[in-house]
Amino acid sequence: MIVKIEGPAKLFGEIEVYGSKNASLPLLAATLLTEDEVVLRNMPRISDIDRVADIYASLGVQMRREGDVVTVHAQNVDEDHIAQDLVGQLRGSILLLGALLGRKRSVVLRRPGGDVIGARPIDAHLDAFTQLGAIVEDDGEMVRIDGKHMHAGNVVLREFSVTATENVLLVAATLPGTTTISIAATEPHVVALCELLEKMGAKIDGKGTHTIVVTGSEKLSGAEFTNIQDMLEAGFFILLAAATKSELTVKNVPLQDLLLFFKVCDEIGIKYAISGKDVTVHPAELKSFSVQALPYPGIATDLQAPFAVIACVAEGNSMIHDPMYEGRFKHIMELQKMGARAVVCDPHRVVVTGPTKLTGRRIPGLDIRSGATLVIAGLVATGETIIDQAEHIERGYADLVGRLQKLGAKITKAE
Repeated sequence: MIVKIEGPAKLFGEIEVYGSKNASLPLLAATLLTEDEVVLRNMPRISDIDRVADIYASLGVQMRREGDVVTVHAQNVDEDHIAQDLVGQLRGSILLLGALLGRKRSVVLRRPGGDVIGARPIDAHLDAFTQLGAIVEDDGEMVRIDGKHMHAGNVVLREFSVTATENVLLVAATLPGTTTISIAATEPHVVALCELLEKMGAKIDGKGTHTIVVTGSEKLSGAEFTNIQDMLEAGFFILLAAATKSELTVKNVPLQDLLLFFKVCDEIGIKYAISGKDVTVHPAELKSFSVQALPYPGIATDLQAPFAVIACVAEGNSMIHDPMYEGRFKHIMELQKMGARAVVCDPHRVVVTGPTKLTGRRIPGLDIRSGATLVIAGLVATGETIIDQAEHIERGYADLVGRLQKLGAKITKAE
């Protein structure tokens, strides 16, 4: 898929934040833990969820969507026929380790794929399962885990890994007794998973902290749950409005999840007004800044990329630091092709000097967040920008092209 953008653009109107992409996948994983039906509301129409549906079909699991409601009925789970090729294409399929261990006490899974943003080892996941009594074999391509002797206990994670925390939660919810997870991640989508598991019959204390205590049950029940709003999409649209100097209202923003984000916006000089859960961004002259990606409640690594376009239109030298992944700056090379004055100091730091005039070019989409960032660059740039491999963007942003068209953007997509 390619996306064509004619810039520069001045956007106007309202855009609504959809359900969280990063919460959707663990919520869907939890549906495998019960034979009963689970109904999930406020689920975004993104291609990652379509991929999960295809994987679930290979397992014999019924999954259907009506609007933003996804219903899953995993009465039968045939893990022997899982579509391993699809698993290898989706990073979020790592959560099938915990889900299938919780449901079947064994799993054979291809190492998951997804965005190429640097080293993303699964050692923390496998080590955690071992601490609960699982026997793990990993040959670098396939992971085989025998969990028939798994038991409740204490898990100390090697790092604040979101998906490792979620995987342990999925298993612990099905283990009779009490499991304590230390060094747990605190992201809102981890809390959302905890809340769904509680509705399904687990007891969980300490959600939202670095120590989570789970009292599990061998049999979990069905439930209904409403997904949280996507803080990453909210931040993205706010930065898009600021970069294009547009008058734009972003609706249903999870304000409590973006406290440090708004502090940095204040330091940059982004002009905005908050009314209830809506944020209206006004055109403003922007100042240079320094921003660092940090685990929650810091600024998410998934949000640092759009700040690079802000740096291109701000006055002075801006520093962006992402200590989490060494491959998060691939979009910088593409911005340089468009005219950005940027220096990648090392795999984790980049300095961008602005303001500079960006010019439309033909560039690759790269990954979800980089691709979306280059959409902002295309809206800022003069002339036509063509983004190849733009299908990556739809993995995380539902109908981004259509939503921007309604705001006045000259943007189209084609297969």
